[in-house]
Amino acid sequence: MASDTGPFERMEAFFTARGYETHRHDTYAIGITLNGAQSFHYRGALRTSLPGNGTMVLHPDEPHDGQAGAEDGFHYRMIYVEPSAIQDVLRGRPLPFIDGGISADPRLRAATSALLPDTGDRIERLEYEDGIFDLAQALATAGAAASPEHRRRFIDYTACERARQWLDACPATNVSLEELELAAGKDRWALSRDFRRLYGTSPHRYLVMRRLARVRQSLRCGHSLAAAAIDAGFTDQSHMTRHFKKTFGISPGRWLATLQAAGRAQSYNTSAAIGR
Repeated sequence: MASDTGPFERMEAFFTARGYETHRHDTYAIGITLNGAQSFHYRGALRTSLPGNGTMVLHPDEPHDGQAGAEDGFHYRMIYVEPSAIQDVLRGRPLPFIDGGISADPRLRAATSALLPDTGDRIERLEYEDGIFDLAQALATAGAAASPEHRRRFIDYTACERARQWLDACPATNVSLEELELAAGKDRWALSRDFRRLYGTSPHRYLVMRRLARVRQSLRCGHSLAAAAIDAGFTDQSHMTRHFKKTFGISPGRWLATLQAAGRAQSYNTSAAIGR
């Protein structure tokens, strides 16, 4: 079952075989395995998460898949946190990177667990904001240190935030890098470089993800796949479906069917996630 609003989504699921095809998204995917063996290909190697052996931290825009590492399957909880929420705390420092995708850091485990209660439990706004602060600090502590070159390089956080907010405001618009440059007040190539370091993905990928978020909201409201695609700014349904599957590892039809099945088993609880 999944719930999401704004910059924070959480999910609890059980799989007995292959869960997701190779995909990537522009959020952190941070989670814990509750039972079984959870395997995934990540940065050229097969990783396996076991109950109690650490915290999975998949960096934004890194391709990965997901499947059972044993016959009994696996049960896990995951949170998906937008880099912008982490940047609200880090204020311009490069996004932390966890080498290998699994960390044994106890502070990171505690911060993650605090944001992963039972999926149906409500998380209050102040609890969420405190939790994101702790999570960002734990990521920064557990993450790989920036190289000397990166530490010397200035990152224009203010310009990138202007660009990000501009993209948030018009996800269905056909945006050019020149327009984004004018909105941010910064050279387009420097902006593109800094944007990647602060938010883990390119401005175009970020825009596509905002469109996909709009698609998912439209589908929840009962709109057709074709209508949701056009409303979000995609050329047509097939254009949207290609991006959806590449991003989430499943088709929009399968995603909607899974959501509806979960809703029949347990009422969808929008209060389980916090928006801004």
